[in-house]
Amino acid sequence: MLELRRDWNEEFNDCIKDLASHPVVLRMKLYPHHGKTNCYQHCMHVAYYNYQWCRFLKLDARSAARGGMLHDLFLYDWHTHAKKTGDRFHGMTHPKEALKNAEKFFELNKTEKDIIRSHMWPVTLFTLPHTKEGWITTITDKYCGSCETSRRENVDTTRIRRDLSRVVERFSYLADIKR
Repeated sequence: MLELRRDWNEEFNDCIKDLASHPVVLRMKLYPHHGKTNCYQHCMHVAYYNYQWCRFLKLDARSAARGGMLHDLFLYDWHTHAKKTGDRFHGMTHPKEALKNAEKFFELNKTEKDIIRSHMWPVTLFTLPHTKEGWITTITDKYCGSCETSRRENVDTTRIRRDLSRVVERFSYLADIKR
């Protein structure tokens, strides 16, 4: 069993290594997400559990991992987004933004697009998943988000946001990279 798990972990890493090391995806590390978790860490968690569940169920584990890694590629701090832009519907609008960003930098298959587009169901009421991998991602995303949020600690968020803003400004040119 341990050897099987080790094989699956290696396969998982092979599935996402190009995404996980891409400069635009690495930029997700700059944005806080749930509790102490940044957006990159959250996407890595979702990708990992997607892969494990889909592999176990003999579904398209590769697409599930890749879609999970890109599902929150919206590239802004959602905690301050409404104040800066007036968009108070991040939960409903970010899947579309993430899909637009993902399509700009990566070739996506039908399953990966479905995962990114529909992962926020039922918040995005009419955007139901059309694949089994999409349904698994919807559940995995809620599970990971809940676990990450429950591990919150009191931190100096003002200082962290100020420091992150400086880093984001310095590397904002990465969002304009042409494929």
